[in-house]
Amino acid sequence: MILVADDVEETRDGIERLLKADGYRVDSARSEQDAVERAERQAPDLILVSLRGPSDDTIASARRIRQRARLGEEVLVVIFCVQSVEEGAEVALGGNVYATRPDNFDQLRGLLGRLLNGSSRSS
Repeated sequence: MILVADDVEETRDGIERLLKADGYRVDSARSEQDAVERAERQAPDLILVSLRGPSDDTIASARRIRQRARLGEEVLVVIFCVQSVEEGAEVALGGNVYATRPDNFDQLRGLLGRLLNGSSRSS
């Protein structure tokens, strides 16, 4: 399951629709605290985080979600649309944490596919 944590409703809903259309099981959270609560109920395979604010704050927030929900480092974290990452790039930040600023959804789809190898698909 992919947990999408995004504080912009339209973006969160759009990402959720696209991921579901690709066959992923998805849950959505609108804040860091909401993401922690949802991750505690059902541990995700991957957390996709896109929260407004400086890149360093978003990265710290993503790591806190995993830590506060008591998830191990095997749970992948992808920080989406980080301004400090060059457009179209993916950066490994260590500890199964990645930052990306894709040009399009196909790039994000490719990254998620490589990281998950199909483990979060509903079928």
